[in-house]
Amino acid sequence: MLLADENMACLDPLFADLTPICTRPGRAISADQIDPTLLAQVHTLLVRSVTSVNAALIDAMPSLRFVGTATIGTDHLDIPALEARGIHWASAPGCNAEAVGEYLLTALLELAERTGLPLSGRTIGLIGVGNTGGAVYRRLHALGLKVLRCDPPKAAAGEPGEWLSLDGLIAQCDVISCHVPNQPDTFHLLDEARLSALKPGCWLINASRGEVIDSRALIAVKDRRPDLRLVMDVWEGEPEPMPELVVRCDLATAHIAGYSVEGKIRGTQMLHQALAASPVAPEGIATTPELSELLTIPGLGEVTLDGPLDEQRLLSLCRRVYDLAEEDARFREAIGVPGGFDARRKANLARREFSALTVRSRNSGEVAILASLGFDTEE
Repeated sequence: MLLADENMACLDPLFADLTPICTRPGRAISADQIDPTLLAQVHTLLVRSVTSVNAALIDAMPSLRFVGTATIGTDHLDIPALEARGIHWASAPGCNAEAVGEYLLTALLELAERTGLPLSGRTIGLIGVGNTGGAVYRRLHALGLKVLRCDPPKAAAGEPGEWLSLDGLIAQCDVISCHVPNQPDTFHLLDEARLSALKPGCWLINASRGEVIDSRALIAVKDRRPDLRLVMDVWEGEPEPMPELVVRCDLATAHIAGYSVEGKIRGTQMLHQALAASPVAPEGIATTPELSELLTIPGLGEVTLDGPLDEQRLLSLCRRVYDLAEEDARFREAIGVPGGFDARRKANLARREFSALTVRSRNSGEVAILASLGFDTEE
């Protein structure tokens, strides 16, 4: 039996060879919430970040041979326990990077409109430049914006480019965006001292993991520094974010920066590929279909630019694909309602990426920029 998070995309077309397929809400996949008889039959487990694959769950599945998480991070997997049992596991690094890059660009454009401060005049700092940080960097670089980077592992590995220390980045940047995993050395990476050191009027964005920022310290600093602007997609204590932090944010969402139709399909695809390449692959498992074969819903149509590609027109294009301000409003309504956080996550399952929208322009330079941002383009 294959047991999976009910929000996993394309389970049937990808894993038909592993029937029966059983799905449950991600937070309900646990040793104490599922019938032990069912768990005993599970040989393949597919999850997302909300499921804790801990020792208790692993011990409850004696037939388990493969665990896949359709996420970049693996902090919700007890990897030593899996490996002690000889259970193969895989993650999906990069599956949602494009969606996160698009979320960040949209958030920056929304803040620029609200504050009246164009992006072109701000220095943007990225903490972490892996898959998601790299997707953000490529988009901002395509727009000609000044972007500084902090990534100690990449700097230590001698990767080309200028790499700043975290404190050096904070001292120079008008925008700080976090793109690091949740691990011991990133817990409360932005503590009260570093939050207090943010430049006047700084925009702080977190679309990585809630634990990267000390939430209590952020509330205290925000109360002293009303000039700061906050965009939070991830929260300590999910799915119960601190209401007092939510109300202090300019934009707040339910851990959906990486949620897109395309990103979720990529995640499931990558797990199918990993299973097929593993020693526990079912005999005769099919070749993994291409994204175009699995993406069965239509695109978002076409639009022709009616003037130069300035920040306002770009924001309008972003909103055609995904209205972040509207999602912020709905998230605030959901907070405090039982199950509201997860309901808002599930409501984003139909979100598309920029590639679903075709943009026409007679300006070849603008076409090149739009293509770099991820839009489908035509001259």
